[in-house]
Amino acid sequence: MNYGTIRTKFSFEAGHHLPKHKGKCSQRHGHSIGLWVEVSGPINRYTGMVIDFSDLKEIVNKLIIDKFDHTYLNDIIPNPTAENLAALIGNTLKAAFEKLGLQLNEVVVSETEGNEAIW
Repeated sequence: MNYGTIRTKFSFEAGHHLPKHKGKCSQRHGHSIGLWVEVSGPINRYTGMVIDFSDLKEIVNKLIIDKFDHTYLNDIIPNPTAENLAALIGNTLKAAFEKLGLQLNEVVVSETEGNEAIW
């Protein structure tokens, strides 16, 4: 059986502040947050896909985007750093994809262009 990997990019808007930061980020501010989700698994012989991109998007939208978009992240995570956000998203999605026989390889969160946290 052949295995493959797919990756999809998402984005959402959210505000936060970093309570343990000594600089500007200790103040309330917002981001256009980029999110990459990568999964792998067996390529279905009939469809030729690991998972349909629309199905992957439906899962991520339901579990993550719908809950995080246009929120104040401190209401969800006490210290919403990019690293903590990536970990929360990764741990949330991991179980959902495992139920489908897929492996969540990577979650990448970017708060600003060129700066990423990877789970």
